[in-house]
Amino acid sequence: MRFPSSHRLANRHDYHDALRKSILFFEGQRSGRLPPDQRVRWRKDSALRDGASSGVDLTGGYYDAGDNVKFGFPMAFTTTLLSWSVIDFGRSMGGGELANAVRAVKWGTDYLLKATAHDGVVYVQVGDPLSDHNCWERPEDMDTLRTAYKIDANNPGSDVAGETAAALAAASIVFRSRNPAYSRLLLDRAINFADRHRGAYSSSLRYAVCPFYCDVNGYQDELLWGAAWLHKASRKRKYREYIMKNEVILRAGDTINEFGWDNKHAGINVLLSKEVLMGKDEELKSFQINADDFICSVLPGISYSQIQYSPGGLMFKAGGSNMQHVTSLSFLLLAYSNYLSHSNHVVPCAKTSASPALLKRLAKRQVDYILGDNPLRMSYMVGYGARYPQRIHHRASSLPSVATHPTRIACKAGSRYFLSPNPNPNVLVGAVVGGPNISDSFPDSRPFFQESEPTTYINAPLVGLLAYFSSHP
Repeated sequence: MRFPSSHRLANRHDYHDALRKSILFFEGQRSGRLPPDQRVRWRKDSALRDGASSGVDLTGGYYDAGDNVKFGFPMAFTTTLLSWSVIDFGRSMGGGELANAVRAVKWGTDYLLKATAHDGVVYVQVGDPLSDHNCWERPEDMDTLRTAYKIDANNPGSDVAGETAAALAAASIVFRSRNPAYSRLLLDRAINFADRHRGAYSSSLRYAVCPFYCDVNGYQDELLWGAAWLHKASRKRKYREYIMKNEVILRAGDTINEFGWDNKHAGINVLLSKEVLMGKDEELKSFQINADDFICSVLPGISYSQIQYSPGGLMFKAGGSNMQHVTSLSFLLLAYSNYLSHSNHVVPCAKTSASPALLKRLAKRQVDYILGDNPLRMSYMVGYGARYPQRIHHRASSLPSVATHPTRIACKAGSRYFLSPNPNPNVLVGAVVGGPNISDSFPDSRPFFQESEPTTYINAPLVGLLAYFSSHP
């Protein structure tokens, strides 16, 4: 099977260096009071009164991208994928980076515990996106509305609740041997609010979350996703029974080649397939069939492939921030490859078959493209390689740091930095941007946010990929 054209660089990539930087990126996205061991020194404390207007403590967590709003839906997904990266590939990280990855998970879960501290309520967002997006200011200077938005019995949000349950359950596995008491707290919290009050959060909170993180796909996949992680974390039969009972109702076989903060279908199928491939639960066989179909749908050269590839070999799906699809789908390719390897399986695709080695090569090809094996010879990870994006769409990176410019920069005063042709003064090491278009061209320019903005959910699955390739080059 032929892969799209490759643009090899002379030197093999330093995957461990890229791994270190991909984890470091999360420290640049931190909100709240920064700890003494904070390594991204140009960032300072921010948003220290989040939640105060609602009488709760919602400090901490992550800014999801280049703005200053804390969106709970993508933050929870980021935490789930960081946890899955540690669970499946932590052994490949080396002690130092494994510890850093676990700290990145805990920064997310500490916040999610605050967001779910009141029974029957989940705080799902802090910050008014319209006022925030009307400004170009450092998080340390924020004076925009910090409204806290919640879901409850009167305003359901099964999607974000399901993803939050998944994040807490997945993280409980990460901490099971490292911090048993914390692990139990995470799992107990995940169990407490799963599958209550069905409905999409973007119906309840439309003006706050749309069009930014509007749930286009529906909430059904998150209910299965949350149950799948609760089953994996708790091994309680009721979650398996829930999955079996709701598989058809919640459309587990829909959009099998979609995976990201809004759509969990491919992830559900790959995650549950491990049970089948390891010979533990044949009754989940339909999920493995769906996972096989997912693999065939993304392979280049297959007549019914549903994924486009750029001339340079990058996966491409319509919509903004393409790299989120590249890293998430590649993560699933690699995870499934490992599950297949341990069970001596291959995936039948029409007149050919996909071996575990083939899936690994395709995933590695995507990682190598990100790191510089592409027509522009550009790394799309900031701070990695000789050439990388200099003008990323990111407020804190593009404005002078508090250390060099202690005077406040007001909402509209930041516009001149946004429009400046100069490189960003603060290098957000490890940030992976939205990436090039279908023709492999890339405008290194802040206003082109779909191409130049980094996000936490681009990096989270990349952590697992880089961990694996750092020890299996």
